[in-house]
Amino acid sequence: MACWKRNLYILWLGLFLNHMAFTLSVPFYPLFLRDFLGIRSGLEAWSGISISISFLISGLCAPFWGSLADKHGSKLMLVRSGVGLGLAHLANYFVHDPFMFIAARIFQGLMAGFSPAAVALVGTHTPEKHVGYALGVISTSTAAGGILGPLAGGVLASWLGLRGCFIASGVIMLLSAAIVLGVKEVRESRSPTRPSVLQDLKHAAANPRLMRAYGLMLLVSTSVMILEPLLTIYVIQIGGTATNAALSSGIVFSAVGFATVLMGSVWGRIGGRIGYERTLLIGLLGGGIGNLLQLAVHHLAAFGLLRFGYGLFFAAVYPAINALVIQNADNGFRARAVSLSQSANQFGIVAGPLLGGILGGWIGIPFVFLLTGLALLGAAWGFNSMNSIRPGMRVPGSWAARLRPKGARHRRLDE
Repeated sequence: MACWKRNLYILWLGLFLNHMAFTLSVPFYPLFLRDFLGIRSGLEAWSGISISISFLISGLCAPFWGSLADKHGSKLMLVRSGVGLGLAHLANYFVHDPFMFIAARIFQGLMAGFSPAAVALVGTHTPEKHVGYALGVISTSTAAGGILGPLAGGVLASWLGLRGCFIASGVIMLLSAAIVLGVKEVRESRSPTRPSVLQDLKHAAANPRLMRAYGLMLLVSTSVMILEPLLTIYVIQIGGTATNAALSSGIVFSAVGFATVLMGSVWGRIGGRIGYERTLLIGLLGGGIGNLLQLAVHHLAAFGLLRFGYGLFFAAVYPAINALVIQNADNGFRARAVSLSQSANQFGIVAGPLLGGILGGWIGIPFVFLLTGLALLGAAWGFNSMNSIRPGMRVPGSWAARLRPKGARHRRLDE
């Protein structure tokens, strides 16, 4: 078996376990805060803060970990993050007040970095013609973990309690760290001097395509995470019972992950054929429309089905953005480019729950779907506009023309 395929399979399993451990307990933070830590008022805001704080710290640390990955290898960062995150999840078991919980979440943010290290390793060790496929496959690992995690968490919460979910998350995370020890990393000779984060930012800022991808990553991750502290509460509002809230919300959370597993590698292949820009445009349009449709649904089963349909299209977005980052970065800068992309992702994950917690308690959860859908459609329009005009090209004006195969898309002015 080719080395890149072997690495891909190992990293798929490692990321699957990593994301399963994460989603085993995180979707139920609102219930943990309410039932175990005594939060009664401002539950949406507390939920948003508890989710966001870890990602804020992670986003601040991501460029530093990316630089170390370029210097010492991505495999070392995978093991470091897996062990650290395992210990962080176990620490949650001993929390007995909201401020201890926030402190444990800060430690979890410091130990993050598993996913960007895995994506960077796949991007730098996969032949160029297979990058889109490999990134699509990798995206299904987190989606598969996102399916099984909430479902298993819902069952474990009913059986062992929410604290038992933290123990399970820690053990599974440590297992993911052990599995990635099997990755074979071929490292090129590197300069002994590690560029500073400021130098990395200047290098990225000189590349408009990278900056555009980072902006989209920020917006997309915000749109995803803005609902994270609200979905469990919303499930109860539209028909889920308080006693079965963990299992019902686990099923709803899993719907998007299941759709991503079905379509992640498919969108990766499609992106390789029609171009990642076009694939990204389709995903943004589908995600925007899907969010707007969720505004009108007030039945639990229909809401779950609609989340699944939204996921079928939104599965195109993350693989396309990651492929564009790797495609537009120099070989020696790829790990750091992915880490900067992860920083944008993390800042969106920080902003999303905070905005969701504030807006959900202020204007109501259904209107958060409205704002998210409009934001994604606006991103699709802006991305289409920025990519429509290139030097020496005459571009058809319609969106339909934008989605044609590559050969029919542009006509040179000098033809």
